[in-house]
Amino acid sequence: MADFEQGFGDTERAAGTMLDTAGDLTKLARQLQKAAREGNIGVIRRTQKMLDGALASLGQAVSNATRSWPFEDNDEEQYFRDGYADELRRIASERGLTIHEREGRLVAHPSILRIQPGDRAVYIDRKKVSAIRPTHLAGLLLENQKKGGRYDSARFLESLYSVYAEVLRDVSRDLAGGGGIGNVVPLDRIYRLFTSLPGSTREYGRTDFARDVYLLDVNGPWSTKKGATVSFPSSTGARSPKGLFTFVGPDGRDVAYYGIRFTRDG
Repeated sequence: MADFEQGFGDTERAAGTMLDTAGDLTKLARQLQKAAREGNIGVIRRTQKMLDGALASLGQAVSNATRSWPFEDNDEEQYFRDGYADELRRIASERGLTIHEREGRLVAHPSILRIQPGDRAVYIDRKKVSAIRPTHLAGLLLENQKKGGRYDSARFLESLYSVYAEVLRDVSRDLAGGGGIGNVVPLDRIYRLFTSLPGSTREYGRTDFARDVYLLDVNGPWSTKKGATVSFPSSTGARSPKGLFTFVGPDGRDVAYYGIRFTRDG
């Protein structure tokens, strides 16, 4: 069975042939129009003789184009499930882009991909992309890598602080005034509050959360508007994979996070 890249290539070539043939027919139509306008009977007769052949060629090109995509509906979905990820990773690798797989997501640093067979689409950082030809998609991912992706780290930091404060509210009633902070809270607890609405974990998985934490940790900002500074300390709990959030750095190495802490100077 053909892969998607071959199927898209065959269809692109068939469309190109159809455009060329349609162009030939259009050219003849213009010649006939011009000959009639000028009253050139010889050109009219020669052009009319050529029209049937051009029309037949166009009909064949159209027929070929309608049969150029080699996948039936069920085959498309099956290939999306079983073969597309491997093909995308192979073609991306040929272009110098490494795609890793983590917890059912594909990671092309810093982008996260989620393949949706039913939609015939890929979600890149939760944005639906229907243009899924592997060479095209690899190009988009390379562009994202150069740009660094779209990520509002300041907003994410404020959201983390808000949830962190909520977790510690019972034991730190004066948190809003600056006291009581400094305790380490497992990120797993923060994430569960982030995704408490039904279906949220499908849209915002653990790998998505880990990516956002990683980018914040590496690039900042590290202080909230209220002056609380974030850090991500390790813990004995980090020995358990269950509580870890793992992302892939640009060098291909895993970076793991367990807990979060906000502190204030002075």
